[in-house]
Amino acid sequence: MSSFENLQVWNLAIQLAKDVYQLTSSFPKNEQFGLTDQIKRSTVSISANIAEGVGRYHVKDQKKFFYNARGSLYETQSHLHLATKIFNLEPSQADPIFQQLRNLSVKLNNFINSIGKQL
Repeated sequence: MSSFENLQVWNLAIQLAKDVYQLTSSFPKNEQFGLTDQIKRSTVSISANIAEGVGRYHVKDQKKFFYNARGSLYETQSHLHLATKIFNLEPSQADPIFQQLRNLSVKLNNFINSIGKQL
């Protein structure tokens, strides 16, 4: 497997994290250690798990981390749904992030499926 920096799913996850950080910068300061922190952590975990999976030698170990990345993606999506309701985000603010999450979900699922064929 090539370096994680060359993977499309990792690059998409990095862009998502950057965009999530920009979005959450507008959240109330009293939420800095609450939902805002949870969204950031779950988003950062996506790319980190992809990178860690690439660093594993055995395919089963790799897949475990790629599945963790997928779980973090869905966690981020759930947190963002909650944030839209709590902070009354405009669709123009949240929709681009939701679109990125959907796109990354498809790409990550396809990536995981391609790894599964190596077993």
